[in-house]
Amino acid sequence: MVPEAPLEETDAGRVAKGDGWFVLNAKDARWYHADGRSAFCDLEGETEFAQLGINVQVLGPGESMGMYHWEADQEDFLVLSGQALLLVEGEERPLRQWDFVHCPPETKHIIVGAGDRPCVVLAVGARDRSVVDTPDWGGYTVDEVALRHNAGVEQETHDAQVAYARFTRRQPTRYRAEWLG
Repeated sequence: MVPEAPLEETDAGRVAKGDGWFVLNAKDARWYHADGRSAFCDLEGETEFAQLGINVQVLGPGESMGMYHWEADQEDFLVLSGQALLLVEGEERPLRQWDFVHCPPETKHIIVGAGDRPCVVLAVGARDRSVVDTPDWGGYTVDEVALRHNAGVEQETHDAQVAYARFTRRQPTRYRAEWLG
């Protein structure tokens, strides 16, 4: 029998501790945020899921989910509300509510908030070949379209600390009503 993972209340929200099944409302979960950056809902808690990464991100207009990159595993995205811009393989594609984006392994991509209100995106990524914090996970590549949207690197790297060096680090925080309504 698979045990239930305990949920712990922290200053920044509820966090799953350990392996096991659990139910967690995104509004109760721990979030991460920094001014000028997207808000990130930490659904996985203290134990990163072994097979599948999943999170909810809220992007203000012009805010990106992260930096333009590729990964060794597939990633998929569903726009739950609002508008966004998909930067993929050097192209721009507008996204709207209920648009689904599939990125097979090694697809260069990132999503940027668009429109005049926040955009909510559900992000899911496989963890079959990616090993976090090693060069095998993927990388950040130089792309003019991504640079125009402040979502690109000026020099190729596999190191997240290098790619995000110019940004304020997101800090744990509680959910804010304007993020999901």
